[in-house]
Amino acid sequence: MGLGTQDGLGEAEAFVAEHGTTSFTMLWDESFETWQEIGITSQPAAVLLAADGTPITGWVGPFPTDEVVRLAAESTASA
Repeated sequence: MGLGTQDGLGEAEAFVAEHGTTSFTMLWDESFETWQEIGITSQPAAVLLAADGTPITGWVGPFPTDEVVRLAAESTASA
């Protein structure tokens, strides 16, 4: 899921249209509360959550796909 908070909703919609991020759900939070709650201070950023919503780890900047897949598999196996 993507979580937009900066600029305005129109800019977020234009970003999705330009970058083709249709393979996942995009949400919009104009309050920044969700970013504050999960500790995002800049973008790009990513947070990997367990099935129960508990943060596993996060990245600022590009995130390593192979590490994300490994951690997700470990999280699923231990659930």
